[in-house]
Amino acid sequence: MTVQNGSQSDTEPARRAAPLRPAQQEAPTTQRGRRTRGALVAAARELFEERGFRETRIADIAERSGTSYGTFYHYFETKEAVLNELFTMVAGEMFSASQMNSNVPDDPISRIEAANRQYFAAAARNAWLIAVIDEMAIRDPQFRDLKLQIRDLFLRRNEAGIRRLQKEGAVDSLLDAEIAAAALGGMIEHFTQMWFIHGVKFDEEAAISTLTQLWAQALGLPVPNRADA
Repeated sequence: MTVQNGSQSDTEPARRAAPLRPAQQEAPTTQRGRRTRGALVAAARELFEERGFRETRIADIAERSGTSYGTFYHYFETKEAVLNELFTMVAGEMFSASQMNSNVPDDPISRIEAANRQYFAAAARNAWLIAVIDEMAIRDPQFRDLKLQIRDLFLRRNEAGIRRLQKEGAVDSLLDAEIAAAALGGMIEHFTQMWFIHGVKFDEEAAISTLTQLWAQALGLPVPNRADA
């Protein structure tokens, strides 16, 4: 979930999120090449989510995509390169989903709730692939760094939003905005992982409402009585 704070927070973190390793060989220049490469990426995602990264072989990706072993290496150097690209794509989608629509009211509670909804939707689409990345991040320092780098996109935007509310006098100025952003962001991240990966489900409207209330109360924001709404 993300509390936004203007255009600077939208653009500055993106420059820090460059992939840590090459995700592909030279990009294809023909429509056929782009289709083939896209088929490899789609097949890799299906297999990583079904079997896990370590249990998926390059031969499996080639077979699922309807190509060949040699074709895979024409577009990617390693299996890790495909996973790196997939994670970068997913992170971009989730980061875009966290950007606030212009029709959302400007009050903090409405914006927190809208951001939670958008994050939930993106997490539901990508939870299993993120789980694969988490598994790799434990063993591979490069993937760990990439995960933390992408996570930093959300935390920095959350932090900027909290600092904005502090400047407006809506949030205690003594609150450590960086730690608050990490703690509250971690709450949403863990909650969606338990839901979409481990099947610990609740009523969605009640969950979003409760998480929004927890966010707001943690920051000291007044929460409207929904029974009176």
